[in-house]
Amino acid sequence: MIRVLIADDQPLVRRGLALILGPDPDFEVVGEAEDGARAVALAHELRPDVVVMDIRMPVMDGVKATEELARTLPGTRVLALSTFDMDEYVVAALRAGAYGFLPKDISPEELIAAVRIVHTGEAAVAPRLLSRLLSAYVRTPERPRSWAAETPAELTPRELEIWRLMATGRGNAEIAAELDISVSTVKNHITGIFGKLGVRDRAQAVIAAYESGLVEAGSGSG
Repeated sequence: MIRVLIADDQPLVRRGLALILGPDPDFEVVGEAEDGARAVALAHELRPDVVVMDIRMPVMDGVKATEELARTLPGTRVLALSTFDMDEYVVAALRAGAYGFLPKDISPEELIAAVRIVHTGEAAVAPRLLSRLLSAYVRTPERPRSWAAETPAELTPRELEIWRLMATGRGNAEIAAELDISVSTVKNHITGIFGKLGVRDRAQAVIAAYESGLVEAGSGSG
């Protein structure tokens, strides 16, 4: 049973999400929150497995709520929702610790699949959409880098190439085909890359590639 908390400032959206997830025997909708502060409070009270979080809400927005949950309840995973699939707030939510994001016009089947993926600890973001987002909203600014690629020299040449291909929107199968290696080998390299970069998932690894200057805006494959 996957325990889900829904956070959105629109009652109709909350009810719609609950009606999609509730009938599935694998899900239990344990609560609903109308803003980010309430979402954080309810998450501490109810300990859901997944929070489906709108990223633009009053009182405390979904980005700040995600950051707070990542810090205080790391076992609760956030799936961010956005009205638009190209939104700088999405990048901020992923950087803050969200495990994935969905635009609000997705199908019920896509929502259910994404909640399942996030529950397993994987990132629920389509590689090409992630690349488009980061190319649009992430630069190489003069600001302190937290977890972003501080020691890229530790990566082997093959790991650097796989990291670059990830950042330009390739999935594992595409990387394997391009480098003429197996998908399992790609997965093993990616695990090593995550460890050396100090990132948790593919989304954070791709953000790190843009922030480090490994790839630049406009270099994605679309």
